[in-house]
Amino acid sequence: MATYNGAEYVAHQLRSILDELAPQDDVVVVDDASSDDTVAIIEAMGDPRVRVIRQSPNRGYVRTFESAMLNATGDVLLLADQDDEWIAGRRDALVEAALASGVAASNLVLLGSGQPLRSPIGGRPWLLRSSDSVQRLRNELRILAGVAPYFGCAMAVRRDMLPVLTPFPAYLSESHDLWIATAANEMRALRHVEQATVRRRIHDSNASSSAPRGLRAALRSRLMLARAWADARRRVRSR
Repeated sequence: MATYNGAEYVAHQLRSILDELAPQDDVVVVDDASSDDTVAIIEAMGDPRVRVIRQSPNRGYVRTFESAMLNATGDVLLLADQDDEWIAGRRDALVEAALASGVAASNLVLLGSGQPLRSPIGGRPWLLRSSDSVQRLRNELRILAGVAPYFGCAMAVRRDMLPVLTPFPAYLSESHDLWIATAANEMRALRHVEQATVRRRIHDSNASSSAPRGLRAALRSRLMLARAWADARRRVRSR
């Protein structure tokens, strides 16, 4: 988990995570120099399975997630945002899929309504389908077009994927989840899980948004992701 000024929702999210975990599991939280009570709230929960790493100075959510992944010790790493809610059965569904494939990406629903997100293009339910897991070129073209619903909060990574996934490209300033999906897709290691495993909380301070962006920002993002695709291909070929 990456945290930054998440005091309002982090306790609720952590309770939903801890309810899902097995006794041998743990939660690695890297806090990105929060100025509020985020760390104090986490530590006050008093659960020995939670380990907090304080990061300073502020490095942004991409580098913070990278740090959390590198500091985790489990065989499978489940990524978590600070403000969502895990759905019962998430751990087992994502662990099973990640162990079988390498990287698992599931669907999610909105907290409160229980409805899926809507695609920013066309407005239809934004869903992953298990049958599309093997459609490597189609998956990558959807990523580049901005219509692939890969969210880090709904992902799991098998530990042996880390040598390809990390370090994240130095130029990656957003969309760590799309980088993970791109690299996993290139490795033929990506599996779509149709089950929804997380309820996503939408609020004014979300680090990422499903809303359409301006043309210039969208083009800049697509160019970055095209560069990431090329880098992923090079990393996989050099293994």
